[in-house]
Amino acid sequence: MSGSQLAFDLEYRPALGEDDFLVAPCNSDAVAWIDRFPDWPTKALVVSGEPGSGKTHLTRVFMAKTKAVDISASTLRNNAVPVLPDADAIVIENADQLASDDTAEEALFHLYNQAREAETSMLLTAAKPPARWPIKLADLSSRLRTISSATIGAPDDALLSAVIVKLFADRQLTIEGSVLDYAIARMERTFDAARRFVADADRKALEKKRRITVPLVRDILER
Repeated sequence: MSGSQLAFDLEYRPALGEDDFLVAPCNSDAVAWIDRFPDWPTKALVVSGEPGSGKTHLTRVFMAKTKAVDISASTLRNNAVPVLPDADAIVIENADQLASDDTAEEALFHLYNQAREAETSMLLTAAKPPARWPIKLADLSSRLRTISSATIGAPDDALLSAVIVKLFADRQLTIEGSVLDYAIARMERTFDAARRFVADADRKALEKKRRITVPLVRDILER
């Protein structure tokens, strides 16, 4: 048998508790909005940011605080007139993916109106702010432009390092400081890049039965 082995995509559980969220200047505005709930002027908030920026983590913190009900995007794509859950708050992740879908846009429009009438709070997440969604339904577009919005920006070196350490810890792995410094100096400065890097390093280390070292990281980044 060779020195490498197959790497299986086994499920791991990321730490999504409130104390696990890494607060930094790039996400402090979004965190402040979650902290000030229910004191939201429009009863609705959109948190936008690139993949891996922590939007899902924030929604889990919000749901734990408020007992909010999660409504999936697929539910809205399949039902133009959804029923508002009996809850003080609801969450819709990846809400921008509903844009340009006639049924989904109609469903979101009706759900928004129901929530407004019932004074139910809404937390939506998206890759971009509502003004940049390709909404076709004019009434929905106008309503989305009136709600509060917070954007999670690009991470600085300190946050990117902390995110990578956390992602490795979620997989029960550690990375030495010198290896981390090497990676940070050479990788793309995005949350999604950090997520891909950690997944690739985990897989490569398992395949090669090696620790996560500078040579291994160099091989990953050069690819």
